[in-house]
Amino acid sequence: MALQTPPLPLVQVLQRRRDRLAQLHPRPVVLWSGQPVARNFRANTYPFRANSHFLYFTGLTLPRVAIRLDQGQLTLFMDDASPESALWHGPTPTRETIAAEIGAIAAYPYQAVEGYLAEAATLPGQGGHNPDLGPDHSPALVEALVALRLYHDDQALGQIKAAAAVSMAAHRAGMAATPGATTEAQVRAAMEQVIIAQGMTCAYNSIVTVHGEVLHNEQYHHALAPGDLLLADVGAEAPSGWASDITRTWPVSGRFSPAQRDLYDVVLAAHDACIAIAKPGVEYRDLHLLACRTLAAGLVDLGVLRGHPEDLVEHDVHALFFPHGVGHLLGLDVHDMEDLGDAAGYAPGRHRSDRFGLKFLRLDRPLADTMVVTIEPGFYQVPAILGPARQSGQYDETVNWARLADFHGVRGIRIENDVQITPTGCTVLTAALPTQAEALEALVSAA
Repeated sequence: MALQTPPLPLVQVLQRRRDRLAQLHPRPVVLWSGQPVARNFRANTYPFRANSHFLYFTGLTLPRVAIRLDQGQLTLFMDDASPESALWHGPTPTRETIAAEIGAIAAYPYQAVEGYLAEAATLPGQGGHNPDLGPDHSPALVEALVALRLYHDDQALGQIKAAAAVSMAAHRAGMAATPGATTEAQVRAAMEQVIIAQGMTCAYNSIVTVHGEVLHNEQYHHALAPGDLLLADVGAEAPSGWASDITRTWPVSGRFSPAQRDLYDVVLAAHDACIAIAKPGVEYRDLHLLACRTLAAGLVDLGVLRGHPEDLVEHDVHALFFPHGVGHLLGLDVHDMEDLGDAAGYAPGRHRSDRFGLKFLRLDRPLADTMVVTIEPGFYQVPAILGPARQSGQYDETVNWARLADFHGVRGIRIENDVQITPTGCTVLTAALPTQAEALEALVSAA
C-alpha cells in the first residue's frame, strides 16, 4: 500500500503561494488585513474577519496588519498590543512572534508600511488605503490573484472539506429539530449551534425559511406549518477562513406532498445531470444550460410548460422559475473572489449576458482540476416575476397557468452541493448529506 505524503506545514504552504505570486506578478504587492467595523459605537464592533487575499498569503486573522510581498519574501507591518488592550482583550502575540510564525523576513510597526508603497500594487479600498499606483498595477495584480486562487492546494481543500463536514452535521441537526420547531428561527438556532460548537462561524447569513422564493431570505420569524417546505442554505466557515455552502429543502411534516415531490425530483434531476458531466475542460456555462434544459424538460413533463426544452431555454422561459445561475466558485469566500467583480468568475474576454436567463450567471469559464464550485439549481415561484409575466400575456403559449396553479403551495426548492473538480471528473464534497427525497423524509421523520 502506498504511503500518504504528510501535509506540508502551513508556513511552507504560505511560502509556496507567495513564490507563485512572484512568478505571476514580479512587482511588489501590499495587502491589508482590514480593521473592525463599529456596530453602533467605536468599542462595539462586528466580529472581525480578515481580507481574503491577505488571509491567502498569511493565514492571519488579526486586524490592522499589512504585508508587503516582494519576490516571494514577506515583510510584516503591525503594532504590538498596548497594556490597555491586554486589559480588555487579554495577551496577544508580539510582532516578532507573528513574523516568525508566518515566515516574514522583517517586521515593522504598522504605520511604516507607508514608506513601502512605492512601486507596489494593491487593491483599492483595503484597510482604508487607496494610493495612486498607476493604471496598470491593480489589473495585473487582480489577474495574478485570480490565477492563484482559482485552483486550490491541499491545505485549502482540507479546510474546505472540514467546513463542509460541519455544515453537513448542521443540516442534519436542522432536519432533526424541525418536527419540534414552531418557527424558522428555532431550526436556524439548531443548525448554527452545531457550527459554533465546532469553533467555526457561518460563512454567510443563514437562509432558513418557508419562503424559499426569496432567494436570500434572512428573516426567521415565520411559523412552520405541516404543508410547508423548509429551505435551508447554511454553510460553515473554518477559523482559517475557508468556506462551505450547502442547501437542502425538506418537508416540515416529514413527508413531501405529491406536488412537492414532483417538483423536487425535477430540481434533483437538474442537479444530478450537472454533477454527472462536471470535469476538467467542461464549460461551467454548459452546466448551467444543462440544468436549465433539464428543468424545462421536467416542467414540460408535468404540464407546466409547453414546447421543446431547447426552445424554452433559448427564449428564457425556464428563467421564470429558475432565474439565477447554477452556482459559483467556492474558496476563502463563499462566492469566491467576487470582491474582484467578474474577473474571477468570467474568463478573459467574456462578459455577462443581458439575457434574463443568463445575466445572473456567476461563473463562465472552463472547469479545471482542483477548482471547487457549487451546483445549486432551483425552482421558485416569485410573485414579482410570475405576476407581471402572466399579465403581459407574453408566455401564454409556453406556460400553462392553470396547471401551474396545482403547484401553488411550492414556493421555493433549491438543492446545493460543493463539488471539487478532479483530474478525470469531480468529487461531491458534501455527498454524505443525502439529496434523495426519501432520505430527507427519513431524516426529518426519525426525529
